[in-house]
Amino acid sequence: MATAVPTSETAQQASAYEKKPSLEEQDPAQRRGLLVAGLIIAMLFGALDGTIVGTAMPRIVGDLGGLGLMTWLTTAYMLTSTVIVPIAGKLADLLGRKVVYVTGLTIFIVASALCGMSQNMTELILFRGLQGIGGGIMMPMAMIIIGDIFTGKQRAKWQGVFGALFGLSSIIGPQVGGWIVDAANWRWVFYINLPVGILAVVLIAMALPKHERAKKVQFDIAGIVTMIVGVVSLLLALTFGGKEFPWASWQIIGLIALAIVSLVGFVFIESKAKEAILPVRLFKNRTFSIINGVGFLMSVGMFGAIMFVPLFMQGIVGISPAASGTVMTPMMITMIAASVLGGQLVQKIGVRTQMGVGMVIMAVGFILLTTLSMTTSKLTASSFMMVIGLGMGLVMPILTLALQESFPKSELGVVTSSSQFFRQIGGTFGMTLLGAVMNHHSSKLLNEDLVPVLGQIPQEGTVNTFIVDMLAKINTDPQSLYSILLNPEALSKIPQELSAKIEPILKIALVDSLHTVFVYGLIFVILGAVLSLFVGNVQITDRRKEQQGS
Repeated sequence: MATAVPTSETAQQASAYEKKPSLEEQDPAQRRGLLVAGLIIAMLFGALDGTIVGTAMPRIVGDLGGLGLMTWLTTAYMLTSTVIVPIAGKLADLLGRKVVYVTGLTIFIVASALCGMSQNMTELILFRGLQGIGGGIMMPMAMIIIGDIFTGKQRAKWQGVFGALFGLSSIIGPQVGGWIVDAANWRWVFYINLPVGILAVVLIAMALPKHERAKKVQFDIAGIVTMIVGVVSLLLALTFGGKEFPWASWQIIGLIALAIVSLVGFVFIESKAKEAILPVRLFKNRTFSIINGVGFLMSVGMFGAIMFVPLFMQGIVGISPAASGTVMTPMMITMIAASVLGGQLVQKIGVRTQMGVGMVIMAVGFILLTTLSMTTSKLTASSFMMVIGLGMGLVMPILTLALQESFPKSELGVVTSSSQFFRQIGGTFGMTLLGAVMNHHSSKLLNEDLVPVLGQIPQEGTVNTFIVDMLAKINTDPQSLYSILLNPEALSKIPQELSAKIEPILKIALVDSLHTVFVYGLIFVILGAVLSLFVGNVQITDRRKEQQGS
């Protein structure tokens, strides 16, 4: 029997079937669109998590108890998410983007489910720490992948958009958290991550292109251990120093000593390791050191504004906590707009010019904050914050962009993650330092102005108890005395003749102390502006990075 010979059309169909193109070969634009959608979804729900959880904390404590452990819900997440950032960046270079990113997303999703099922505060804190590992992997990976798939000019635009997502999350997070808690219960604050996260995993797993992984994978175990011990010890000391324990206590001194020993050991190990988590040689590169220095200094100063302006609005202007939060909204909106605009503008004026201009605008915003007074309106305070938001929006996206343009593709992961790492450390350092400045200046002013007044008041009954408590707090925790200004009910319980004398003194001390805080914040921003002048001539190229393996 003769064998049937396939027609030309049939042969073409068979050949097409046998060599069916992948999604990447079939439609690169479609693949990239799916990938960007997955990145946006993952970054937005990851960034939202922090602000949403903050809104739900009162309900969580009401259900699970453990009021004394409440701060650990934030601290546990902060510790793990900060430590994992440089590790994730290096692993992305060694193992490939897809496996690291999908692993981080999976950890975040599983941890979210476990948080929602927690039966006590201890469980929730442990699962929040696990969630922080996933979140710390997710945040830098989006910027790393943007660095892989887009040219320099395209990255400038997209990193502006992704930077804006962080600002957007801070605006809508509390509202979303409030809606979820009111409509269901606090557990859905975590459960909402599951369907959104699964969608992001599917999109990213499908669309993320393959990248060349390292031929021989060597894990820097000694570097990982010493970095974790050093950074965690430092963050714990900064978090609890002057609050949970005195700065001179053996607990804080011990943590600082452990941090110093571990970080010195880390530097020594990294100078010898073949695949260092954070290679010491990178600091010899001027762009690397200066860009990360600017990011650190900007974060130190930035938290001076974000932390203390609501305190001013509630304690001096006398508006509600919710209304004081709206003072920050214009700043975030301005930051979002400036981030998107800055992604386009940097191509015309260059990295150094835009970074310098942005830092100078931030400095102007801090100078304006030093003029806040007891007659300042909410509108005026909001306009000052918009100036700071404009400067932040111009600077933040190009910090990562400049690093990506200055290093080869083989180090894209570690240099990109370093940018976020130093900013997170700077934020923690800023909150601690400026909080200490606030306490020191407040204590000095209250000893000079309030103590003599309290000494003249007849001490009897409840008045005596109140005065003794105030005198103790002046030297140990002066910031807590300002809670009298923030809580009208607490103020109404104080005898009128006493409140009439102490309220003006507390307000004057608060205004003076905040001015000092803003001046210190200004100093760090100015240092960042000066440092930005030494950024080299970073070129924003049209050359697409060669793709790396997964």
